[in-house]
Amino acid sequence: MQLLISDANILIDMEEGGLLDLMFLLPYQFKVPDVVLDEELEEMAGRLRALSIQVGELDGDGMRHAIELSGKHKKVSRYDCIGLALAKQECCPLLTGDRALRAAASQEAVVVKGTVWLMEQLIVLGKLSVTEAEASIVRMREKGRRLPWEQIALMLSSIENTGHE
Repeated sequence: MQLLISDANILIDMEEGGLLDLMFLLPYQFKVPDVVLDEELEEMAGRLRALSIQVGELDGDGMRHAIELSGKHKKVSRYDCIGLALAKQECCPLLTGDRALRAAASQEAVVVKGTVWLMEQLIVLGKLSVTEAEASIVRMREKGRRLPWEQIALMLSSIENTGHE
């Protein structure tokens, strides 16, 4: 099963859209840096642990790399640099929607996936219908989530055209 390192925003998007439980039904393992879970996701930590999120720690080299990343990528938060360093340490993709973190990950040769990709996976793998996805999108918008709405609409349209309902 492929491991994916998640930042806080992805998990919040999924929670706000009512998709967090479904996300953990996908054939992936999800891991979040320990400090992100304990500090940025403190209110959700118990729920995430109950859903079997994995908690990751950086080794000494990984921590040094996170510090280097913070100096190199000034627009990326400390927490996000830790997540990026963990993705590099674990040699796996990073889940984020944060523009600055996506750019940094690209420069660091780390594969990035986001909320749109997760929603597509939920639909294609039969965990979510297009109608349910549309309702989730409405909830995310109402909660003030910042997502690529046009990209989501294109993804849903493409899925509908291929017959995944």
